[in-house]
Amino acid sequence: MSQSDKLFTVRSQMAMMGLDAVVILSSDQHLSEYIADFWKFREYLSGFNGSAGTLVITMDEAGLWTDSRYFLQAEQQLGDSGISLFRMGEPAVPEYRDFLAETLAPGNVVGLDARTMSVTDYKSFAAALKKNDIRIDGRLNLADEIWFDRDIIPEDDIFELEDEFTGMSRKDKIKVITDQMKQKGVTHYVVCALDEIAWMLNLRGSDVEYNPVFHAFMIVSQNHVNLFIDPHKVTSSVGKRLEDDNVRVFHYNDFYKFLRELPPHGEIYYDPQRTNYQTINSAPQTAGKIEGSSLITNEKSIKNKAEIAGARLAHINDGVAMVQFLMWLEENIGKTKLTELSCAEKLLTLRQNQPLFIGESFGCISAYGSNGAIVHYAPSEENDAELKPEGLYLLDSGGQYRNGTTDITRTIALGTLSDQQKTDYTLVLQGHIRIALAVFPEGIRGVHLDILARQALWQHGLNYGHGTGHGIGSFLNVHEGPQSIRPQDNGVTLKPGMITSNEPGLYRKGEYGIRIENLILCKEKTETSFGKFLDFDTITLCPIDKRPIKRELLGNDEIDWLNNYHKTVYELLSPKLNQLEKEWLKEATSAI
Repeated sequence: MSQSDKLFTVRSQMAMMGLDAVVILSSDQHLSEYIADFWKFREYLSGFNGSAGTLVITMDEAGLWTDSRYFLQAEQQLGDSGISLFRMGEPAVPEYRDFLAETLAPGNVVGLDARTMSVTDYKSFAAALKKNDIRIDGRLNLADEIWFDRDIIPEDDIFELEDEFTGMSRKDKIKVITDQMKQKGVTHYVVCALDEIAWMLNLRGSDVEYNPVFHAFMIVSQNHVNLFIDPHKVTSSVGKRLEDDNVRVFHYNDFYKFLRELPPHGEIYYDPQRTNYQTINSAPQTAGKIEGSSLITNEKSIKNKAEIAGARLAHINDGVAMVQFLMWLEENIGKTKLTELSCAEKLLTLRQNQPLFIGESFGCISAYGSNGAIVHYAPSEENDAELKPEGLYLLDSGGQYRNGTTDITRTIALGTLSDQQKTDYTLVLQGHIRIALAVFPEGIRGVHLDILARQALWQHGLNYGHGTGHGIGSFLNVHEGPQSIRPQDNGVTLKPGMITSNEPGLYRKGEYGIRIENLILCKEKTETSFGKFLDFDTITLCPIDKRPIKRELLGNDEIDWLNNYHKTVYELLSPKLNQLEKEWLKEATSAI
């Protein structure tokens, strides 16, 4: 069925249901970034498969809202679908809620699946429409009506992650959370986010590609934890250990019914940004509803000693695979046919040889030439570009290891570069180094540091549209909160133990893209009469390509950082390499 036929079918359903518009979001009922195929209804209707986007359909128009990471991709994939692209953040482009408020008439009704929108977003959306007397019907479930070849929710078993990797038992984690609940005076804590459930219960799964999580809900009370999951996913041995830790297992589909039967005068705590609206709408109206930041996310963002040690080991093993790949690429470029997909497959094979490797942490962004300007480019059989011994190749990839999660980007010179390419590369590198060198007082937020990554670019009239850094999990989601480094302030301070990415970039449409990414661990540096000061330790271990660098643009402290970083890379990786690989790495990490 073509996209236009699907739009016709949706509009026919809208007419029968008395709806004037529908909003189809990208998330599942856990508000996940990466979702199982079962939930990819927006992709099914629009043909756009980026991870972020909102589809709005009225009787006369259809539009897809997405951010700058996906502009080029969305242009290509929407094609002649009849769906217009709305480039979020650009001048004169309204938010989708404002578009609906202006387009619809008073008394009109917008259909929405309230299970796929957070409490925060739902309240904001409803308030924007109410001004024009437009109502929301949150019971929409079009997928069940028109998506007949829909996949099932995965049914693979869950498994336990050993305490040697988590650094803390399930029982101890439960106690940390219930103690906080007592302090807040709440009787129940409702959790929808899959990574939070996996972290607290020291369980992992394979329901979602790249993220080792499983579909479940959780309601924590003072006496026990209620886990809502497909019972077939819980083996008898795991079930017995959960029971021993006062974790009771209920069927996944009973979650909303259980909510309706909570004590009518209980006090329910939830994170409005990580809880879907249908969840809170299902709880007794007479119960207290207390909103606050996720207790679990705040705990898991600060890695303990075991998690930090695991992350360091995972990055050594990941660095070995990266060095082997870069050496292979250098030896074969221009001699053998290499494509974006074949390079991604080669890197995956090398990672698979490393200890404790489970899988990729996201889809490999293997982007040659102009494809590198598409921030979240995904190579496919249809657009699999061949690498030539010229220009730039952007490789953004990562691995899930039982002891940690990695995320690394390198931009590699495959041959002769222009002066502009070298300048751009060096400016991006400067921004990367300025973040790596940052020293800052306790209480600083990511928004305060973001300018360090952009200043050199700004001085040349250049910029990039994505954030500079995101949190990363411990054998969990490659993107996690609450911290970030970006121009927008989220109110979260950077704390020792947080692992964050450092990834400034630059993208010239139709020409090339540049990004250099390492993961950095926030740690205490010193304490003076002026307070505590923090800095970062770079834990990613892989040479940064020196060939595109214009040395004269770098300051002495930046050159020192690069040389010291490369010295560390060689010292930690060389013991795991053969003689030829050591020789290659020695040259790749030699001082400039």
